[in-house]
Order: sequence, then C-alpha cells, then structure tokens
Amino acid sequence: MQNPVIIVGAQQLGKMALDVFMSNNVVVYCFLEDNQELQQQEVNNITVMSSTEDPEFLKLLGKKCEVFVASEESAARKSMVTLLKEEYQVVPVNAIHNFSSVSEHAWLGHGILINAGAVINANAKVGDNCIIHSKAVIDAEAEVGNNVQIGAGAVINAGAKVEDDAFVGSGAIIVSGVKIGKKARVGAGAIVIADVPANQTVFGNPAKKV
Repeated sequence: MQNPVIIVGAQQLGKMALDVFMSNNVVVYCFLEDNQELQQQEVNNITVMSSTEDPEFLKLLGKKCEVFVASEESAARKSMVTLLKEEYQVVPVNAIHNFSSVSEHAWLGHGILINAGAVINANAKVGDNCIIHSKAVIDAEAEVGNNVQIGAGAVINAGAKVEDDAFVGSGAIIVSGVKIGKKARVGAGAIVIADVPANQTVFGNPAKKV
C-alpha cells in the first residue's frame, strides 16, 4: 500500500487498526472521530484531526489517502461505508496484521480487519467490513458474510457458514457444516453443533438458545 491511511474512529477498534497498519509499515495520516474530547488529541502518537464526516479530510480519499472504517458500532460502520461509496466513490482498504496468516486462495472483501495470529485458510470466504480478532480461525471452505465480528480465538470450522451481521464470541467453536443465521449471536466459549436461526442468541456447550 503506497498511500497513507486515514482511520475513521479513534477508540478501541481504531487503535487495533493502527497497530495492524503499523505492523505492515503503512503510514497512518490521522484519525477522524466524532467524540469531541478526542479531537485534536493524540491517540498512540497519531493525531485525531476532526469528525468522521469532515469533507476537508474525506476529499483526500482515493488519490492521496486510503481509508479504513473503525467505528465501534456496526450500524455506524455500515453508514460510513455507504457514505464513502456514494459520495466519494471509495471503498475501505483491508487491515491485515503482518502476524496473521491468509491463504492466497482465500477470498476477501473490503474493509476487513484481521488481527495478529488470525488464520484464514484456503478457499475460505470473508465478506466486507468484518472484524476478525486475534487468533481466530476461518477454516477451509468456511464462509463469513458481511459485517460479521469473530471474537479472539474463535474457530469457524471447514464448511461452516456465518451470515451477515452475525457475532461469534471469543473462543466459540462453530462445527463443520453448521450455519449461523443473519444477526445471530454466539456467546463466548460456545460449542455450536446445530444451525442457529437468524436473530437468535445461543450460549453453552452444546450451544442452546438463551
């Protein structure tokens, strides 16, 4: 990546993204953040310049700067990505930690964060704007939809499918062939051996509806 990156969001997820870019020696130009208490402050030695929709900074995107959206809330991330596509004709870059492992035969969308120690195996598919935390595993032929968050150390086994907007907690295991429906939530440490319907929350070993 030749251009510097502007990170939209300067809180926990933004700090993670900064660490990921630094692991690849990518220059981060600045943060944009709506929390006024953070504006004009430094976060891990990078300045928070303005709000997330400041046109003076967003007009830099494309030719001069890349962008990564690190808003804390999923709805805010989706809204910002839509704004960037429609108003500025840009899509967020991926933030892939240098200490992660992504197969050259995996398929990745845009705006994904893959943290240190995560593994994306051959022929796995990860959609747009996903957050894959440290040491999570997306095994061969597994599919992860758009706007999905996979917690640290979670395992999506071969052939499993996690649909759009779902959440898989830290240390959870999704058994091969199981499908996690849209907007479903899997609790930390859960062992999921059967399909989880859309919008349902499960927890435990074996995972059951909460």
